[in-house]
Amino acid sequence: MAKALHAVEYLAAPEKHPPRPVCALFGDEPFLKRQASARLREVALGGGDGDFSRATFDGGTVQFRDVIDELSTVAMFGGDKRLVVVDDADDFVTRYRAQLEDYVARPKTTGILILMVKTWPANTRLAKAVAKEGLAIDCSAPQAGQLTRWLASWAKQAHGAQLAASTAELLIEMVGPELGMLDQEIAKLAVTVGPGRKITADVVKNCVGTWRAKTTWQMLDLALAGDVAEALVQLDRLLLAGENPIGLLGQIAAPLRRLAAATRLILQAEASGRPISLSAALQRAGVKSFVLRKAEQQLRQLGRHRGARLYDWLLQADLDLKGASSVPPRLVLERLLIRLAAREARALVNN
Repeated sequence: MAKALHAVEYLAAPEKHPPRPVCALFGDEPFLKRQASARLREVALGGGDGDFSRATFDGGTVQFRDVIDELSTVAMFGGDKRLVVVDDADDFVTRYRAQLEDYVARPKTTGILILMVKTWPANTRLAKAVAKEGLAIDCSAPQAGQLTRWLASWAKQAHGAQLAASTAELLIEMVGPELGMLDQEIAKLAVTVGPGRKITADVVKNCVGTWRAKTTWQMLDLALAGDVAEALVQLDRLLLAGENPIGLLGQIAAPLRRLAAATRLILQAEASGRPISLSAALQRAGVKSFVLRKAEQQLRQLGRHRGARLYDWLLQADLDLKGASSVPPRLVLERLLIRLAAREARALVNN
């Protein structure tokens, strides 16, 4: 059975995957959805007057017959190909699943239907049919290694700049894993170095280290040092300046995951009767030598009990910011900072 194509793979070579009568774009990464939808539109309709042949509907209110009528209508301008996008189409898919299954099997028009959905269970008849007869594009956030490779490729493809994998990792660590923000930073860096030039680590450090990025690191350092009041002041500054809460969490999550990994290594070593030093655990967790001393102090401040809970706290904050909780985003981040700042009575290790 054919599988869904990840958006990273699709965007690398959209010409290899032409639009089909029914296309489904699913996942939680809005940047990938926008880019994949734009590429499908470009391939299907071309430039110039092609946009006259595109229509967009709200999936919560549109009727199936209206979509089919639009797909069958010939535009006065822009050619004879029609492209219809149904945004927030989860409810639309639920209401008209049987009709959509029939349409995928026997398209009644020459138009192209794009369903923009959040969830797309692969075991449904409709998902299987689209994977086989149509085009299903997975727009979920790429994994860490895939994100690094994508970023280096995207810098060349979209912005005409060279970006080494190690520099891409540095950029992700400074900005966070939100693709839209990373794209904006690469666009600025590409202009800075010039067409076809290499974006170096020094350029990233000098140009991306804006006051907002520095404030984010200061906020995390203050929380891990136990100064929750000042950490919350810095959080307030960032949110008032328009920073995205999900982006802020992405920036501070990377160093916190390394502290969590180091804690796990220490606890596993103790359980096996072969304890390791704090610095050795941090190095094995990926902490660079130039921040090793600071990381040791932070992990001592956290202690073993809270260090062991970091993964859970980060996961819960991520889910809450993405809609799993009715708690406002500011309070989600404040709660995380307060947890980080609380003092641990028991030291993690003695060496």
